[in-house]
Formats: sequence, C-alpha cells, structure tokens
Amino acid sequence: MATLHSLALSSPLSNSLQKPHLYAVPSSIVHQSTNSSFNGQTLRMPCLRLPVLRQSTPMHMPVIMMAKPKIQFIQGTDEQTIPDVRLTKSRDGTNGMAIFTFDQPSVFDSSGEIGDITGFYMIDEEGVLQSVDVSAKFVNGKPSIIEAKYVMRSPREWDRFMRFMERYSNANGLQFVKK
Repeated sequence: MATLHSLALSSPLSNSLQKPHLYAVPSSIVHQSTNSSFNGQTLRMPCLRLPVLRQSTPMHMPVIMMAKPKIQFIQGTDEQTIPDVRLTKSRDGTNGMAIFTFDQPSVFDSSGEIGDITGFYMIDEEGVLQSVDVSAKFVNGKPSIIEAKYVMRSPREWDRFMRFMERYSNANGLQFVKK
C-alpha cells in the first residue's frame, strides 16, 4: 500500500493536485500516518488532496441518440421503398388508422434469402411501433404491393405515431396532403 501511495504522489498529476485554493480535502482521503505491512513501522505520508468535481450540466440528463427512422418487414432489414400513407381519424379524436402502401417493395428482393415477413415495424429514436396486419397483393403470380395497417386506439398512440411520421417524412422527403 505504501508503494502505491508513493507512486501516486510522485506523479506529475499529483503535483497539480497540491493547490489548496482549487481543491477540497475529503476527510476520508487524508492520510497523516499509516502502518507499513512490510515491517510494522509508522510511515509519514503527505496529505492527498483530490479535486472536487464541478460540472456545469446536471449528470441526470438523458442521452439522446438520433437514429434515422426506418420501416422494416423483416427485423434487421430496412425497407428501401417509400410508401404512400393514408390516415383516418375518428371524429372525437380517440382513435385512428394509418394504411401504408408499398409498390414494388425491396423486401421482395431479399425475403427469400433472409426470411419471411414477420410484421410491420416502424423504428425511431423513441422505440418501435409494430403491427401484424400486413397483406401482399400479387400480379401475374408475383408479389407486387404490400399493404400494412397500423391502428391507434388512444390519443397517446396517435401522438406517438405522428412523431414517428414527422421524423420519417423529414428523413425521406414526404409531405402531407390533406384531401
């Protein structure tokens, strides 16, 4: 233990810690004397002063990760096709539905080698919105269109969906057209 203290106190960093007007001395850190475990003799050690950390911003602030909003049909595989989105909302505003139509989606290009469509996932920095109401339309025996429905059953779900759509539309150049 004495060796560790002497190494720490002889470092260039410890010389900068000796400024009493900038640093406070916690009572649990000050060592005036200690017994050596090598031969039982008392060793005199200088006061160890550690800096008081001052931070200008609170430490409890959340970390905000900006993730590009994306849509997936197979988890881990982003859909590259930009959908046509239709929104409906009840008159009292308590529920609504979003219908996404993907014409020639890229998931058909890779679904054979990656796996089957498992659902409809809208992913952004707040988390994942998901639905299993997904249907495919075929033309001449080949998949052509995917239609996915997302139902919102409360004003809170509606607001969360609208935050996702605002991020998704900003990232992909979509604009809202009221009919």
